[in-house]
Amino acid sequence: MARVGPKSPHWVYVVDYAFLNEIDSRVYLFDGDTYRRIGQIDAGFFPGVNLSPDGKTTAVATTYFARGGHGTRTDVVEFNDNATLGKTGEIVIPPKHTQTLANLFTVAYSSDGRFVYTPYLTPAASFGVLDPAKKTVLSEIDTAGCTLVFPWGPNRVSSICESGRLLTVTLDAQGHESSRATSESFFDPDQDPVFAQAVPLSDGYAYVSFLGQVHEINFTQPKPVLRTPWSLVSATEKGTWRPGGVQIGAVHKTLGKLFVPMHRGGDGSHKDGGSEIWVFDLKSHQRTARWQVDTKELGDVISVQVSQDTKPLLFATTVRADLLIFEALTGKLRHDEKKLGQTPQLLLNP
Repeated sequence: MARVGPKSPHWVYVVDYAFLNEIDSRVYLFDGDTYRRIGQIDAGFFPGVNLSPDGKTTAVATTYFARGGHGTRTDVVEFNDNATLGKTGEIVIPPKHTQTLANLFTVAYSSDGRFVYTPYLTPAASFGVLDPAKKTVLSEIDTAGCTLVFPWGPNRVSSICESGRLLTVTLDAQGHESSRATSESFFDPDQDPVFAQAVPLSDGYAYVSFLGQVHEINFTQPKPVLRTPWSLVSATEKGTWRPGGVQIGAVHKTLGKLFVPMHRGGDGSHKDGGSEIWVFDLKSHQRTARWQVDTKELGDVISVQVSQDTKPLLFATTVRADLLIFEALTGKLRHDEKKLGQTPQLLLNP
């Protein structure tokens, strides 16, 4: 099997959910310097996709049907070697893997790579704890209606609840529940709900609300620490300018920069893509730049991801299935890759 070459910080994994033929989702590996599609991973029906902590493996939690679009359902977590993009193994899981739009939290690794987590929904909510080395299921943990898996540290997993709280489960060495705790409510789901697609930070996650409130949570302590929320928008912009799309934020952890697609909209426009990309300093909470996007030519921006090197690239996908590549320090558009798949909506950077 051919190798894909030495890993570059400017590679990006682009998850195409293939809305025109949903049983054939794919993950494209694209080079942001050469503008070349390196290869692809087949990903089944509404997959969850994530990278291992060392970047060597792509995990795909997905569904297959015996006769294409119907027949006996089999859910699996598949493991792919990122040196070749070839499959190296799988774990068969209960046929209730959470199927949702692009999301980093429908399959995820513990920080040390020992466990893999994947949420289930029937609609009863729970998550599975898997051993990627032995390719076995270790346990299933009920989450009392809370959903998705936000991993932190080697043995803790949080799920978001409709009450505005986080449920956190701590695991023992065998991958079984040893304790659980529920946080205080950090957002009002009726007045200003948050996007479930949290933005990873260097010490936790940021949950962005429909009206542009940023709820940063520190996950390095024994229990989540809720920081004081801050706003992406000024008082005059509130309710007019809003974040939106699918993958609604990306952080360069060393530079402390947050990138968010923003649009003019009203209630119910949270899935609309951005006509601009706004850049914020995470320490001062000040907007440092706003990049206008030629939406007539390129389409609205629905997903963003940023490389973590010293000359970072900002990757973005649009409603027209284009992959845009910007210089993250200046906002200069370097490349527009037309029609990379059908509906590319999730971006991962190794």
